[in-house]
Amino acid sequence: MREDGRESDNVEDRRDENDSSGGGGGGFSLPFGNFRGGSILTIILAIAGAYFLGISPTTILSLLSSGGGTSQVQHQGPAKHIPANDKQAKFVAVVLADTEDVWRDLLPKYGKKYSDPKLVLFRRSTPTACGRGKTAMGPFYCPGDHKVYIDLSFYDELKTRYHAPGDFAQAYVIGHEIGHHVQTLLGTMSRVNRQQQGLSEAAANALSVKLELQADCYAGVWGFHANKARHILESGDVEAALNAAAAIGDDTLQKSAGEEVVPESFTHGSSAERVRWFKRGVESGDLKACDTFASN
Repeated sequence: MREDGRESDNVEDRRDENDSSGGGGGGFSLPFGNFRGGSILTIILAIAGAYFLGISPTTILSLLSSGGGTSQVQHQGPAKHIPANDKQAKFVAVVLADTEDVWRDLLPKYGKKYSDPKLVLFRRSTPTACGRGKTAMGPFYCPGDHKVYIDLSFYDELKTRYHAPGDFAQAYVIGHEIGHHVQTLLGTMSRVNRQQQGLSEAAANALSVKLELQADCYAGVWGFHANKARHILESGDVEAALNAAAAIGDDTLQKSAGEEVVPESFTHGSSAERVRWFKRGVESGDLKACDTFASN
């Protein structure tokens, strides 16, 4: 993927800030991952967050289970400029700018104005409107503050632990989280959150899978239009993104952890499903092709 281009002004760099809360490190899980166990109070907090903030209960449960809490702390202070020699952060800023260019043009064609999200770079842990975000959660989107959060050390994990190197594999991760922002703007996120309330864990997980697979498809839609407008893709880029999608499928992660594959516990979809929906987006460039909720 081409690394030149406009850099977004919507990157918030918190990496040099001291965080006395600790956290982070050790293992990789996704923000809408399974929640195993927990008190009644925890579950009540999750449902309350879903109702008042439009945040998925599974998102809040994941934050709480990692010690995140449901703090509504908002970050204060001016955003810092990315250092000129920080190639990885600058690459992220270029990718974010490209998502802005695509979705600002594309989303109004589907009847909705696009508003730019922020992308927060952090280390170890940081406050968010969805609770305390931590490195171990992997990149995630918080609908409560319309921000994507990422510790760039995740890309080292993507390369070494999940064997998914390449610039476009890294870009796909951002494209997926921006896909959740698009879902928030379209009202899909809040609709799914409402539907999940009162469902069994397996049924709620099934809706989470559809939400995540749609975000994969939206990442593909972005890739289609970005390449059409600016020829960002190079040989092997799509394959790298497909490899990344396959590497973080629920079945692959469960196998790599030495666990039994339990489809009812999936919250993001299998490797094959993630690859299929990303390909559908990148080949069609059409949001209407990404209706995972109408697909079995």
